Amino acid sequence: MIDIAKIAKVVDDAARNAKAIPQISAKHKISVEQGYAIQSAAFSRRMARGETQVGIKMGFTSRAKMLQMGIDDMIWGRLSDNMLIEDGDEINLSDYVHPRAEPEIAFLLGRTINHPCTAAEALAAVDAVAPAIEIIDSRYKNFKFSLADVVADNSSSSGFIVGSWALAETDLSNLGMILDFNGRPVQIGSSAAILGHPIRSLTAAARIAAAAGEPLQAGWIIMAGGATAAESLKPGVTVRNSVQDLGFAGFKVSD
Repeated sequence: MIDIAKIAKVVDDAARNAKAIPQISAKHKISVEQGYAIQSAAFSRRMARGETQVGIKMGFTSRAKMLQMGIDDMIWGRLSDNMLIEDGDEINLSDYVHPRAEPEIAFLLGRTINHPCTAAEALAAVDAVAPAIEIIDSRYKNFKFSLADVVADNSSSSGFIVGSWALAETDLSNLGMILDFNGRPVQIGSSAAILGHPIRSLTAAARIAAAAGEPLQAGWIIMAGGATAAESLKPGVTVRNSVQDLGFAGFKVSD
């Protein structure tokens, strides 16, 4: 029997102090369900320090990534107010272990979403949409991990940036997305890469969160998942995700 609370402390300390840790699965045989239990316990430690949950992030929202990982469903992680980086702000790489940026779409919920729900019902609960970037950061040494390790590590979520909010009615089905470093494109994709349509990620989030006993709440931000591969961050770059019809979100990395 593994000690969930003890491992959660190790994972939480790794994220808090930006220190790489060995794979949990190298020492303990853990299931994905136990990974989520560790994630929940680690996030509870954040809450005990005064952080507030402000949403969730979805991961593995591309079919190719699911096939690569040998899974048939998405993963998810929790977002706190302390993880929110204001649009245009600067971060320091010393606060991370293996930081990478993913271009995303964010949803702002106007009311709670229960499951089951249709895409139309999920969209009706959305107050606004925005271009966004997630900073993912695996805390494991040598960037090696199992699926359960990833889940335990808050599904690699470390920070997120949200641009200006736009109308919820904006057609998100196939918007061009460009992630650039200092104005040079490093990843080019489309919102259609997010499960074929980002709203499908939102309905999946409603299903997954409800199953965990944590329905999506009014006021929460839901990060729909990466539209392209993640790009490793470098010192001195200005990062921007430009999304057709929505605008952009960005941040700076200190030298």
